[in-house]
Amino acid sequence: MIYGIGTDICDVRRIAATFERQGERFARRVLSDGEFKVWQARSTRWPKRGLSFLATRFSAKEAFSKAIGMGMRMPMSWRLCEIANLRSGKPVIVLHGALKEWFDAQGLTAHVTVTDESDYAASFVVVEKP
Repeated sequence: MIYGIGTDICDVRRIAATFERQGERFARRVLSDGEFKVWQARSTRWPKRGLSFLATRFSAKEAFSKAIGMGMRMPMSWRLCEIANLRSGKPVIVLHGALKEWFDAQGLTAHVTVTDESDYAASFVVVEKP
């Protein structure tokens, strides 16, 4: 049974402007430790791809927060929700701390997809309950 659906579209230019104002502090606030390492590597080699990565993660976390019906309030937080990739490239949601405990207690599973195209990043999340 579908518990919730969330979608989000993010203007990469808006993320770039925020990053320009706040710098690495913005990335640290939004990204988990694992995501931050990937972001650093991509940003070093291709700054534009680093911004796209940051925008897709921002978008996916927004979509996830909508799918679980909480928005950005505890136990949902930016850093407790990680968007990782399997070896195949498939994106997956990895939860940490209080968010993982709450999600597991509800018996939920989540599916995520992300995409980006020059100026926009978009995400779609479906959360299921058995």
